[in-house]
Amino acid sequence: MNLKSLSLPELEAALAPAEPSPVAVRKVFAGVFAHARPTVEAVAQAPQVPRRVGDLLRAQAQMPSLTVVERRQAEDGFVKYLFESPLGGRIEAVRIPIFEEKYVVCVSSQVGCALACDFCMTGKLGFQRNLQTWEILDQVMQVRAEADRRVGGVVFMGMGEPLLNYKETLRAAQILSHPAGFSISGTAITFSTAGHVPAIRRYTREGHPFRLAFSVTSAIPEKRAKVLPIEKTHPLPELIEAIREYSETRRERAMIAYVAIQGFNLGREDAEALKVAFEGIPIKVDLIDVTDPTGKYLPPTAEELSAFRDHLQILKAPIARRYSGGKEIGAACGTLAASQYGGTVLPSPGVAPR
Repeated sequence: MNLKSLSLPELEAALAPAEPSPVAVRKVFAGVFAHARPTVEAVAQAPQVPRRVGDLLRAQAQMPSLTVVERRQAEDGFVKYLFESPLGGRIEAVRIPIFEEKYVVCVSSQVGCALACDFCMTGKLGFQRNLQTWEILDQVMQVRAEADRRVGGVVFMGMGEPLLNYKETLRAAQILSHPAGFSISGTAITFSTAGHVPAIRRYTREGHPFRLAFSVTSAIPEKRAKVLPIEKTHPLPELIEAIREYSETRRERAMIAYVAIQGFNLGREDAEALKVAFEGIPIKVDLIDVTDPTGKYLPPTAEELSAFRDHLQILKAPIARRYSGGKEIGAACGTLAASQYGGTVLPSPGVAPR
């Protein structure tokens, strides 16, 4: 019984032999996630947890943890965590400061990634395995335990394609958003996908409250295929129709992530291709400068990006430039690869108030 991997209904079923009340089940769930009690014994001794439930927990439950190998802080306040799992493999998560108000945690969903996007360092690692629910949640729990302000959002934009680990990532998001779990608003939880169409359609059918961000990077299929191999499996027209269904079902603008690459996808023809592809679909476009430590792909010049934003006015859609911070510590978009970078190596801190 892995307490860090069970949704509330799953926990209720696991505790059924002890015949707990709904209140007792909720207290155990909150003890694990909301109050972050560190051990099974601490959860078993929590207020309003009956003795018979505590005895069952002591006999059958476990609460594994990731090991923090290292923390590195960038000058802009981004902190990258390198974790090692007892199940094998190293993963990274990033603590992102949002003004002076809160943190958002960028979590990994896989060890490595199978999609091999050409500008992404994680993709160069290849795919090793999917993370379990508890491994995803423990990234947030450990960041939260050390944070000096609240964790108010989670983005599945770290290592791996979250929709290829559908069951585990969705369960994690449900626990993150549960009032007795992490109590993070569903609208503050985002899954980034490079375009796995069957999972997108499933997600839309199931009606989850969390947001999707669609990595397009080019609306010219030949260009997209050069940097996103998934284009060969799920071609752009198929992806566009899935995005249309998502937008129409949710009655909201679809978030289109567009990695800006110098001399590659920032011309007038690229803006016109976006207009044609998304005709009739309400969208908003997030421009993200490419960060490629190999030097193969370069971020746009200021002049190039400004001209492209002018071209994008034909979309009549909101355009934003997403800040990709923590570059010197390998915390920027596309640089997570469980490897060493610069920045300041942080000592293991004490537990700060959440």
